[in-house]
Amino acid sequence: MIKYQHRHASPSIAIILFATTALTTMTGCSYNNDLIVDSTAKSATVIQTPAIQKVVGDYASSGYDKRAQGSDWVGVMVRTDDADNSDQINIKVRARSDVKKPTCHFDGQATLMGQDKAHGVIFQTTVNDSMAFFQFKDGKLTIDSQDKYALNQFCSGGGTLVGDYQKLQSNLELT
Repeated sequence: MIKYQHRHASPSIAIILFATTALTTMTGCSYNNDLIVDSTAKSATVIQTPAIQKVVGDYASSGYDKRAQGSDWVGVMVRTDDADNSDQINIKVRARSDVKKPTCHFDGQATLMGQDKAHGVIFQTTVNDSMAFFQFKDGKLTIDSQDKYALNQFCSGGGTLVGDYQKLQSNLELT
């Protein structure tokens, strides 16, 4: 009879072990699939650095406040880069177009160069074989270049992108 119980007990233990292993394996697979889905979703999201968050917005030259009186002005729109480049910004420069033909037009990307308290946040890009710099500090954007004339080609009538622009509290009005 011992042999009978031994034979009869063995299949029961084997079934229990098989069922436990199968359930553990299925639970593990389901859990791993959830992790894969979550990591895919997170990698598609572009995480902005604090430097990028700080500089995104619209900026304008001093004539913008007097645009209703006919003053000429130039505006700069700074946006995040849509790609996975968390250290780049998109820059669009536009001039007034409601009274006359726009005097300045520029589209480009700039890469974060660095930041500190003394200089603010600085981005750079190459324009006409020269480095152009976009310095953001205390609500002001300063555009400059190693070659001052490299930024003239984007403006007509002797204008240039070089200069200071104040951050606006609202969106830039192009008209």
